[in-house]
Amino acid sequence: MNDYDFITTERLDEGRIERIMLDRPEARNAQNRGMLVELHDAMLKAEADDDVRVVILGGSGKMFSAGHDMGSKVAMAEYSGPTEHPTRKINGGTRTGTERMMIQEWHYFFQNTLRWRNLRKITIAEVHGPVFAAGLMLAWSCDLIVAAENTTFADVVANRLGIMGVEYFAHPWEFGPRKTKELLLTGDSIDADEAHRLGMVSKVFPNDELSDKTLEFAQRIASTPTVAALLVKEAVNQTVDNMGFTNALNASFSLHELNHSHWASISNGERVCGVAEFDEGIQDWRKAPPVQVAQKDAVGG
Repeated sequence: MNDYDFITTERLDEGRIERIMLDRPEARNAQNRGMLVELHDAMLKAEADDDVRVVILGGSGKMFSAGHDMGSKVAMAEYSGPTEHPTRKINGGTRTGTERMMIQEWHYFFQNTLRWRNLRKITIAEVHGPVFAAGLMLAWSCDLIVAAENTTFADVVANRLGIMGVEYFAHPWEFGPRKTKELLLTGDSIDADEAHRLGMVSKVFPNDELSDKTLEFAQRIASTPTVAALLVKEAVNQTVDNMGFTNALNASFSLHELNHSHWASISNGERVCGVAEFDEGIQDWRKAPPVQVAQKDAVGG
């Protein structure tokens, strides 16, 4: 039986592989608070179970994740009233102003993602369809990313919300510095083949074979001695950390919160993201045109 409302879990390969699936297909697997808390619980349970060697993180329905839930009835109900999520009253939830947002986002958007990145198990993101904004955070927290052929990756929050990027700002490490600037400034996407070329994606599989091929890939990794797998992960993560990865994430998180504070200031506390009323360059994310794939040729090509 599944103990969660917004995710599902399944034990495979005689218990060596845990598959966790985001399970809000009707909301494009948008990340409400309940989903993130459940995902954190499932990740830590998989980590604690010594039988588990590999964790697969995927999404049900037509896409992996559309990012943070920006206003569904489910998400709004978590803010107050009889269905208020208990985490809205802890970890800064009872504070005010920028302090409240900064502490809440630090716990539930930033530190949780960083904790998954450092999970003591090998993790594989199994992605498909459009992967937007905070969906990137979930994928990037994993050790490996495998993608269906139809996958695209984009962070549209700069031109649709006026925010410099998501809370776990790994973009320069995953896309490269100049590609990051291009993608954030335009809101364009890259496809699975480009992500593979950049080294962000390990494998690209046919759409209808993604689940089976990911499991086969996970089984190969699960056969590696656990101590070797852990130390490979730790050696790579420590190398990147010595290059400044985690310090850069911490600095960029502060910039993210400064960006929120800017919009709160000019809107007299009504908004924490930009809207066209305050800057005509911002597109309404509800009415914005489809995301374009970044092109190598002429502007607008």
